[in-house]
Amino acid sequence: MIETKFYVVPTPIGNIKDISLRALDVLNTVDEILAEDTRKALTLLSHYNIKKKVTSYHKDNEKKNIESILKKINNGLKLALISEAGTPCISDPGYFLIKELIKEGIKFEVLPGATAFVPALILSGFPSNHFLFYGFLNHRKNEKIKELDILKSYKTTIILYESPHRITDTLTLLFDFFNPPFAVIREITKLYEERIFINNSSDINNLTLKGEFVIVIDNNTSDDLSQNYDYQKICTSLFNEGFDKKDIMKILKVLGLKRNDAYQLLESFNNIKE
Repeated sequence: MIETKFYVVPTPIGNIKDISLRALDVLNTVDEILAEDTRKALTLLSHYNIKKKVTSYHKDNEKKNIESILKKINNGLKLALISEAGTPCISDPGYFLIKELIKEGIKFEVLPGATAFVPALILSGFPSNHFLFYGFLNHRKNEKIKELDILKSYKTTIILYESPHRITDTLTLLFDFFNPPFAVIREITKLYEERIFINNSSDINNLTLKGEFVIVIDNNTSDDLSQNYDYQKICTSLFNEGFDKKDIMKILKVLGLKRNDAYQLLESFNNIKE
């Protein structure tokens, strides 16, 4: 029987009690712990009176450290990988190392445990029988728009992660691709856990811009109903009735047309009054 030499161990995403007995047992028995944030790791280990060597392993050094990690394992050491919070490899470092372990035939175990998107999905109240977890969008606006344009074609519940520095801009962009409400959950399992439903752009101003955010989008609604409308004909009729572009945009959105699509359609009516 091949001995397990490496463990992927989830750690609490907020509440320090959200760690399994098995996770504590593994952290107590390994020789060394690889941690995304050594300070947070030492705080957790100290709380549970675990005294182990902790080595830095984060997105900026994960590739160059793989060779030394494999050498330690081949020399008989047992290692555990933890992220800053939650499950390693889920929008966190670890993927490249796991790929190498498989390539080298090294046995490893992945423990089940805390991750932010599952409680956020349930808290949203949106359909959870199937969903798409996407994680963080690209930081650059143009790339982010391209990603959202692709995501809108997935008729399912979509889950994103976002930082407090970009949450406002990201939510503003969502209105161009999806129909609200959007569920925004922050500080999951912590004292100030909060869930807000964003129904319009003014709701964004009610957000507390602290902590990590999970955005849940209900994109399960089929576009079949909206396809029954002849939007070109509707625009022509509204123009003939004296409506301006701003009012027509509102009407098209009520009828189910996404803002981006409505804008492109209105651009073809160059003679519509502003």
